[in-house]
Amino acid sequence: MIEIKSIDKPDERRDFPRGHLDVVEMTGLVFGRATFEPGWRWTESVKDLSGTDLCQVHHNGYVVKGMLHVRMEDGSEDEMGPGDAFVVSPGHDAWVVGDEACVVFDFAGGIGEYAKGAGI
Repeated sequence: MIEIKSIDKPDERRDFPRGHLDVVEMTGLVFGRATFEPGWRWTESVKDLSGTDLCQVHHNGYVVKGMLHVRMEDGSEDEMGPGDAFVVSPGHDAWVVGDEACVVFDFAGGIGEYAKGAGI
């Protein structure tokens, strides 16, 4: 089997304040490209869509450009930038650092439900 889709022609685009998510769904993979503009913060831009206080999606990803700061529910925090691969567990807030948009690729299955509602 060979299956190819372009993220530039996503199956779905989800817009939210100061950002959007492009999603392609393939056999065994949901792939997302998130673009977060300067000033984007999960608790301000996506929280109302999710109905939860913190993001409850597990993320496996890669930062293409920009900087993102993540704070976990337990208070631990870190920053990621271009070239960083990452795993972030559910129960976090995140925000863009600086004046450049942050573009992230996400390979985790949960991204298929991100910014859709129902606790995500």
